[in-house]
Amino acid sequence: MKTDLFFDFTVDKSAKMVFITREFAAGLSQVWDAFTKAELLDQWVAPAPMVSKTKYMNFEVGGKRFYAMVSPEGTERWAIQEYTSITPKTNFKMYNAFADADGKPEVHGSEWDYNFSEQNGVTKVYITIYNESFERMENILEGFKIGFTLSLKNLENLLETLS
Repeated sequence: MKTDLFFDFTVDKSAKMVFITREFAAGLSQVWDAFTKAELLDQWVAPAPMVSKTKYMNFEVGGKRFYAMVSPEGTERWAIQEYTSITPKTNFKMYNAFADADGKPEVHGSEWDYNFSEQNGVTKVYITIYNESFERMENILEGFKIGFTLSLKNLENLLETLS
């Protein structure tokens, strides 16, 4: 099993973009499922001590995932994602925005583009995020980088238990 798994998190502030590349020592089907099934997403997507709670998810073009990151004190931070393109086990795209508890999205969000490839039992995920608002990106970037890095480590640990 490969132990020196690649990870890169690059920000291009002028383009309002974030580029993330992460390898996982798991097959493509397992990694794809972890990104596209609510019961698996809820096990890794929130950095501890927070947890993820999906209210609903319909993984199809035009479908949505509505979920919250929940703090230990019970504070919920809701987000809604709309899937705009899906090519099974290769790519999916979505629009992501913070939302209120009723699912009404905030004004600005981000476009996410996920690409998956596998070689010799290692799956590489390339994520490109375009932020509509530079100010929004600036406000969340530091916390997002820390939180998403921890979440990807959670995913690595989850994939080990699923093998």
